[in-house]
Amino acid sequence: MQAFNMHLTEEQLLIYKNQGFLVLPEYFSRGEIEAVKAELSSLSADNSPKKVLEKDGKTVRSFHGSHTINDVFNCLTRHPFIVEPAMQIVGSQVYVYQFKINLKAAFSGDIWKWHQDYIYWRKEDGMPRPQVVNAMCLLDDMNEFNGPLFLIPGSHKEEMIDVTMHNSNEIQGWISNFSANLKYSLNQKLITNLVSKYGITFIKAAAGSIVFFDSNIVHASTNNISPFGRSTVIITYNSIENIPSAVVNPRPDFLVSQDYRPVIPLASNVLS
Repeated sequence: MQAFNMHLTEEQLLIYKNQGFLVLPEYFSRGEIEAVKAELSSLSADNSPKKVLEKDGKTVRSFHGSHTINDVFNCLTRHPFIVEPAMQIVGSQVYVYQFKINLKAAFSGDIWKWHQDYIYWRKEDGMPRPQVVNAMCLLDDMNEFNGPLFLIPGSHKEEMIDVTMHNSNEIQGWISNFSANLKYSLNQKLITNLVSKYGITFIKAAAGSIVFFDSNIVHASTNNISPFGRSTVIITYNSIENIPSAVVNPRPDFLVSQDYRPVIPLASNVLS
């Protein structure tokens, strides 16, 4: 681990508040990131619903809930250099609401359409408020070639944009929230207006960097036609004061945790 303070400065918190995201470059060392990436191979044999494939039926798009079965990923969710800033951002203790690994595979990683996250958590899970934060850990370099994360900075100030659910006969159930044809994606006219108002940017950062981003910031990513894979871990921390209410058809626990115990940060700053 490089010499970083585990607490965000007032300036960093202000940047997050104003633009809806904050990049902490090379937060973890290459050695630590390689240790995390090494665990991905053990997940590939999993044929449970936790593994989501691209529309080609063979390329892995994402893994979900892996922190409950893997010690390294579990340590990552409790690492003080991630948990402490998450608590600062939401203003309370937090629990792990979601854990997913997105694999933007070389040559075949598909698009993630323009969307906000909170609308899913509100409509699908009954989350009362957007008192929640995403922490994205880059396991590979993210650049202009390999389908980087696109963001509309400041768009979180629009709060939740209540769009109509897209009907699709291709994919049913919860998995439609993680396919290339997202249930609550935003239309082109709306994106054009938001970009005209706020501008547009993308994340270019080295492996080991962390990106904290707001649940209402509008974001997307293009497909990856480059030879460079682009894998990320996204840990969503929800406030313990923001427990979702009961819904008629709750999503599986590996997607939306019902373990509301606060995350206790590790005493050590080393992944193992």
